[in-house]
Amino acid sequence: MHNRLSVIALAATLTLLAGSARAQAPYVPSEGNLQSRKEFSQHRLGIFLHWGIYSTYAQGEWYLSTGHLDPETYSEAAAGFYPARFDAEQWARAFKESGAGYVTLTSRHHDGFSMFKTAQTPFNVVDATPFGRDVLGELTKAVKDQGMRMHYYYSLIDWIRPDYPKGNSGVAKDPAKADYNAYFEFEKRQIRELLEQYHPQALWFDGQWDQGGRPFDWRMRELYDFIHGIDPDCMIGNNHHSAAVGGETAGFSGGVTVSESLPLEACETMNNNWGYHVADLNYKSVRTLVHLLVRGASKGSNLLLNIGPQANGALPEPALDRLRGLGEWMRTYASTVDGCGVSPVPPQSWGVSTYRPETIFLHILEPSAVPASGDKGVLVIPFQGKPTAVKTFPAGTALKWKADKEGFLTISIPAPDASAMDTVIQIDRASL
Repeated sequence: MHNRLSVIALAATLTLLAGSARAQAPYVPSEGNLQSRKEFSQHRLGIFLHWGIYSTYAQGEWYLSTGHLDPETYSEAAAGFYPARFDAEQWARAFKESGAGYVTLTSRHHDGFSMFKTAQTPFNVVDATPFGRDVLGELTKAVKDQGMRMHYYYSLIDWIRPDYPKGNSGVAKDPAKADYNAYFEFEKRQIRELLEQYHPQALWFDGQWDQGGRPFDWRMRELYDFIHGIDPDCMIGNNHHSAAVGGETAGFSGGVTVSESLPLEACETMNNNWGYHVADLNYKSVRTLVHLLVRGASKGSNLLLNIGPQANGALPEPALDRLRGLGEWMRTYASTVDGCGVSPVPPQSWGVSTYRPETIFLHILEPSAVPASGDKGVLVIPFQGKPTAVKTFPAGTALKWKADKEGFLTISIPAPDASAMDTVIQIDRASL
């Protein structure tokens, strides 16, 4: 992950579909791919995991670059990587209980270390570490056994391989050894392994920003076609921090038009780093994370929430605490975000709304912004037609409402609890 993403809430909005900047026949998704998109949008919370030998340094996932380490010295961390506390089933249960519907694991980050058994390089978790276990394979099985989807992050960058052309990040290399064609074939062989050995539902690419400012052909459409030649149903996301290429949309820090016809995903980390950083205890509150999830869902987007596991294989306790808090909220309110789309009610000063064809959920995230009338709160929203019912959620207590001829609905509600992280009002209506 690009280290600057950590300071931008809902920064990397991704569209999970193959696209192309080259003049080729339009991509036509398979029926299974279309179904996969629907399933993806039914679960608004996903868990992102940045885990690799960089966790042994406990300085974040970019430490090879930010620490100005010699690649040979850095690589020695593999010999000390022994995550004795790693328990794939325990991890998967924690993610499931948080209300998440899928998990995205870094199969290979910018340091080039592969977290799976690969025949393409000995620099992998099975062959280069005393642990000797295929953590990606174990976690994939545990996640799928919990009924969740499994996705893999894959870096387009490699700071250690000499055939990767040095970009804007990383360390000094010998330009004479750069050979993107050879590197591209290496990537394809690894991706074939991931698809044929582990069968992920999606691949999540990162790093296309690394060659920014110079002409460079990443051959992405060729790679996408290669992937769909193996698994037509596999979804593809690309964190390329730029406007659309072909049928794909992506946004880095705003200002990029997205397509509502494609599934969207926004990623954010629990604290300020993606990989484990021992000094970073600045974890977001459960309230903040719930608000990120709800605000994302109101825009038709999933939230891919990152955790950086420790080198010993444990998930940091503050992260587990947040997962438990999210799970408690999701056990009551999951139906107000999962599978919901963009509402016809625009964002308000007090919050946002999520939408199903016959139901609108108003999420009061800022209670102090709700206008008061005596001991009641008053919500006034644009609304076409008349509701069939307006009530609190989940209690179902009927509320007084009035629809006027100007297209506004006025709802009288109990004064919102200032300590509540989300007060939800349900509006039922006839299907339009």
